[in-house]
Amino acid sequence: MPVICVDVMGSDQSPEVVLEGVRMALEKDKELEVLLAGADEFVTPFASKHERAKALVTTEVIAMSEHPANAVRQKKDASIVRAAQAVKAGEADGLFSAGSTGAVLTAATFGIGRIKGVKRPALTLILPGLGGHKTVFLDTGANADVRPEVLVQFAQMGKAFANASLGIENPTIGLLCNGSEETKGSELALSYHAALTEAAINFGGNAEGTDILGSRFDVIVTDGFTGNVALKSIESTGKFIMSSLKDAINSSKKAAFGALLLKDALKATAAELSGDSVGGAFLLGISAPVLKGHGATSSSAVCAGTLSAANAVRANLIEKISSSIQL
Repeated sequence: MPVICVDVMGSDQSPEVVLEGVRMALEKDKELEVLLAGADEFVTPFASKHERAKALVTTEVIAMSEHPANAVRQKKDASIVRAAQAVKAGEADGLFSAGSTGAVLTAATFGIGRIKGVKRPALTLILPGLGGHKTVFLDTGANADVRPEVLVQFAQMGKAFANASLGIENPTIGLLCNGSEETKGSELALSYHAALTEAAINFGGNAEGTDILGSRFDVIVTDGFTGNVALKSIESTGKFIMSSLKDAINSSKKAAFGALLLKDALKATAAELSGDSVGGAFLLGISAPVLKGHGATSSSAVCAGTLSAANAVRANLIEKISSSIQL
């Protein structure tokens, strides 16, 4: 039975929202067990009512506004810090948190530790594409500056992740760039291209921005600065489209009726773009499955994230990533 430690206190939402998501996950996965890191008043009553839940009582919380590294060092009893320690100690097999990205990254890196040989962990999303295609996209914000050899590791980890999560036997790797030609890009992008070409990773060349939600590549890699800008652009475009649709829907009864027919499809598309269907972003390179949810998470997203972390344990994700890293 996979055991997932859930940080109950870290998100912008109330602990009750997180716990409702955990309840949903326990209901859907009868083999799942959870370790709940959080304040006694929340985690203890929940654990007493659910057979496959245990409480890990903590007394501190790291807020979104706090400096991540300083807070992790100073708040030894913070829920995310204790959660990472529990995974390191073998009390849990994986971790889900919707807390501060920096705090989750810091606590996981120093509390759980990196896979041997991994230079930098990378935030990784599964994005929807044309014709039902799924694309693994990394790094989405963990590392602003990346050397070519680190980007090669991102490709190796992304390839292992695509195999474990999507069942793709030999994923095609693309490098996010401003053109498909191998001569395009900045000096840094050209150095990335050269390094990826030399690596034995099924490199398919440059991917343009239009490929992120396309179907040409199974994995697209970039540095965290570029990846985060691209991801936020996609998210803002999605919000603009949804807002424009709402305005159009309110313009007439005919439009409102049409929207009612498309309601479920629109919600499903919005959830895929937000990452809620998976629960958030995986932090690849850590020696246990770690999934970072949105701060403004929902119960359904917490449920999906907890289940995704459990499925990563079952798929032996860490072993696959470890064997993919070229030391």
